Amino acid sequence: MKNITYLGNHSLLEMPKTAFLASSTIAPDQVLGVYDWAIRMAKDGKCVISGFSSHLEREVFHFLAQGKQPIILVLARRMYKNVPNELQALLDSNRLLIISTSSATRQSKATALARNKYICELAHAIHFVGVTEQSSLFPLINQYQHKLYKMP
Repeated sequence: MKNITYLGNHSLLEMPKTAFLASSTIAPDQVLGVYDWAIRMAKDGKCVISGFSSHLEREVFHFLAQGKQPIILVLARRMYKNVPNELQALLDSNRLLIISTSSATRQSKATALARNKYICELAHAIHFVGVTEQSSLFPLINQYQHKLYKMP
């Protein structure tokens, strides 16, 4: 993949990483389990990698940001010109790596798919949530079966 840029703590790439990828439509009965998962990941100090793009992914990011564990945010667009305050605090504490996988101004379906594949390649385990056969994430489940996250 070309056009990759990095901002933050590069050493996070050397850690075991769990990817979190959620469909844009989630059944309400799955949400509480995801919150519990995010709280457990934060408490255990596990590195989580995601695009934090869907609504549920953004909510998980907020749970993780309140913990102490490392986070890798992968953008499906060009790098921020001005880093949002919430992210800057995490960068300042050396807990965040931001990776941009595209030079596009805005995220598109194509750049999001490329970003999600990149996340799956980097991850040691992948936690998919709310994925149906209609989801753009569905082909990734089949391709990365060997990395599927198993709940403890």
